[in-house]
Amino acid sequence: MARYYADVWETSLDVLSTETLHCIRHAGGATIGAFDGDELVGATTGLFCPDGSVYSMIAAARPGAGLPLKLAQRDWAVGLGARSMRWTYDPLVARNARFNLVKLGAVVTEYAVDFYGPMNDGVNTGESDRLTVRWDLTGAREPHESEPRGEVTATAPDGGPLRRTDGDRIWCRVPADVVRVRKEAPEQAQEWRAAVRDVFLDAFDRGYVATSMSRDGWYELEVAG
Repeated sequence: MARYYADVWETSLDVLSTETLHCIRHAGGATIGAFDGDELVGATTGLFCPDGSVYSMIAAARPGAGLPLKLAQRDWAVGLGARSMRWTYDPLVARNARFNLVKLGAVVTEYAVDFYGPMNDGVNTGESDRLTVRWDLTGAREPHESEPRGEVTATAPDGGPLRRTDGDRIWCRVPADVVRVRKEAPEQAQEWRAAVRDVFLDAFDRGYVATSMSRDGWYELEVAG
């Protein structure tokens, strides 16, 4: 599993070392793998928290393995009495946002600026902003599809629209493939980071949460509660 995490993040350094994973499991956490025969095709590691929730530290999977892996982690958490699970992910990775918000029905509740400090692996470069996701394990929230609408109020680094609003909800666009943008146009990737950060911090200051992601890369944000 330690080797798998390093391969996914394209780094020779330990993302989570074998020793750390053993300690997590020994302390009551869970290290869960998804297999295709004998081949590891997905992995996730989580901890049970003092407030009775579960914190998912890391997850990675091949297409098709992510959902059963996350459901297995949910079953472990519910078996311990947890009613919710939290984790973080990069705001600019649209496919992860859609999986979290639409496939699982989680909600984004926090924007953390430079969460890990500067990063430099094969996937991440520069500031490590992250969104915090909360997944209600009771199944109380039904996920929904989102389509951006309303007035364009900000322009993205690629010249297209960045922010839309219909007066009640806000939509924020991210790149279709930010990993490719980072490799081909690193300065533009930094501009995307700053632009999306501004939209989210302003929205969260005003009581919004992110509840959906469209197929073409638009977050939907609405007032919480």
